[in-house]
Amino acid sequence: MSYLKHNCCCKATAIKRIEYEIVPTKCFKVIRNCSGCGTKAQYINTKRFRVNANGNKLDVWLIYQCEKCKHTFNLAIYERQKPASVPKEEYNRFLCNDEELAEEYGKSFQFFKRNKAEIDSGTVEYQFIKKQETESNDTSKQVKLIIHNPYGLKLRPEKQIAEVLGISRSNVQRLMEQEIIRTEEISLLFISIYVDKAYI
Repeated sequence: MSYLKHNCCCKATAIKRIEYEIVPTKCFKVIRNCSGCGTKAQYINTKRFRVNANGNKLDVWLIYQCEKCKHTFNLAIYERQKPASVPKEEYNRFLCNDEELAEEYGKSFQFFKRNKAEIDSGTVEYQFIKKQETESNDTSKQVKLIIHNPYGLKLRPEKQIAEVLGISRSNVQRLMEQEIIRTEEISLLFISIYVDKAYI
């Protein structure tokens, strides 16, 4: 895909800059083999914790369950930890099955990566939040657009750009070919492009 190459001659310090961040709106679903269904299934966040305090060792898990048969499995938050190493406030929230805390873990890419759990990327729901907009007196016809993807959601670059600009992916590809959109940097966690002001 040639449009992903470094292809910009604009001066980043002189033009308007707008930054967005991709934020999940719902907890991630997990795909895994379900012994109850006998096949791969989607597991959802129950927003409940399992806490096991055994002597001087503490284990905490977030409970997921199969959408169909309700078979459960646990994702580890703490394993074999000393109770004193877990913040008291957080520990109390585990005991109370705090839904807000369960959602925080349910949207944490690193939490699933640590548990080697496969996120169902096709069902991830998210939104784009404008984080910053820096004005400039520069007369350039272009704007620097930055999209942060801190959760590492597997979204194609042209899809992200299309959704932020409110145009189709085919239009994004066409504008890249015409160099109306110029890519500066594209990675899993970060996209930086230049685009004509007419499309902002």
